[in-house]
Amino acid sequence: MRELLTYVVNGLAVGCGFALIAAGLVAVHRVTGVVNFAQGMFAVVAGLSASWLLGTGLPHGLSEGAAVLVAAVAGLLTGLLAIGRRGTTPQSALIVTLGVGVLAYAVEIVVWGDQPRSFPGLPGSVSVAGVGVQSQHLLVIAATAVTFALLTTFFGRTYLGKALTACASNPYAARVIGIDVTRMGLLAFVLGGLLGGVAGVLVTPLRPISFDTDVTLIVNGFAAAVFGSLGRAGLALVGALLLGLAESLAAGYGYAAYQLEIALGLMLVIMVVQSTRRTSVLEEPA
Repeated sequence: MRELLTYVVNGLAVGCGFALIAAGLVAVHRVTGVVNFAQGMFAVVAGLSASWLLGTGLPHGLSEGAAVLVAAVAGLLTGLLAIGRRGTTPQSALIVTLGVGVLAYAVEIVVWGDQPRSFPGLPGSVSVAGVGVQSQHLLVIAATAVTFALLTTFFGRTYLGKALTACASNPYAARVIGIDVTRMGLLAFVLGGLLGGVAGVLVTPLRPISFDTDVTLIVNGFAAAVFGSLGRAGLALVGALLLGLAESLAAGYGYAAYQLEIALGLMLVIMVVQSTRRTSVLEEPA
């Protein structure tokens, strides 16, 4: 039972990291219609930046905060390249984000090298049901909960959040009432960078990252975002937690070599079941 609880908490923490990646994907897609395949790169840039800044002697807090801002700048630059010109289609922008992700490999290797990096997280542990749980795991879970609560408030109750939602719902109408759709799209990319940056600084103490870690992050984040139909952050959170739990349990019970395949297979089964149910509901006579 103790082992199971340990695996569950670890899976929830890792799943929260995937959820933040998925939330960034959802935020960009909702506003621009673009699937941002550079989203995992933001987390890698933030994690590597935080590790380097801590190595220079900058204290915790400042290092992580600066790293998240670096990821936000990376998000803005990606947005400028992907949608900076008016008339760029979502399909063309998607290709640009893929190119940015590949280019980032070279930049990351030049700046930080090709070896995995990590840094100490929140020290100590907390007893939960008689089992010692790392404080960093609880920090990741709590920070993700707060982030999703803030996102819900931002999109639902602030003028800026509603303007972003308007761009996603009807870009033409948004332009008619004076909303700069391109600027809102760039803001969505910045938000994606921030969310990816938060994921990076939270998860790096749990899992060392290197220049190519974004592949795992984007695969899991995209699967979770698709679980939420690329538009519902709440469902994306659920999907990410399921992925994290599946990977942790698979690794804990001796299937570490296949943990990603098991998790994605589970997600595929769930999405097929969801699709079947939706089809059945639509086919029911009125």
